[in-house]
Amino acid sequence: MVQESRDALLQAALEARQNAYCPYSHYMVGAAVLGEDGKIYRGCNIENVSYGATVCAERTALLTMVAAGCRKFTAIAVATGDDFDTAPCMLCRQVMTEFCASLDVPVLMTSPDGPVYTHTLREIAPLPFMNFDPNKDYHG
Repeated sequence: MVQESRDALLQAALEARQNAYCPYSHYMVGAAVLGEDGKIYRGCNIENVSYGATVCAERTALLTMVAAGCRKFTAIAVATGDDFDTAPCMLCRQVMTEFCASLDVPVLMTSPDGPVYTHTLREIAPLPFMNFDPNKDYHG
């Protein structure tokens, strides 16, 4: 991933974080996905008084990408409020495996004043539930 794309993705995640709707947890999260089409799709966490209806920022960004017609992403950035709690939840990791271009896509994790941690999806989701080859295009 080139530095310019990396910086743009991180900035988009930090900006998306500002749109979080989190009246219950007060924990703002933003995410940005770099689609295979070269576009950046943003998402934020959207809470609901019925906690099960809450949607994480990562899934919001991925679903926005899919709704726009792009079926695969090549990188994702997540921005939280804490530099020690930036990793996506397990449900989000599972959804990422559904739409990744490969399990080796970079997952960038940061906070407004924190460092940037970089891992691959394979590293943070080593045994995803999959019944398909993530390198084969089932969506096109």
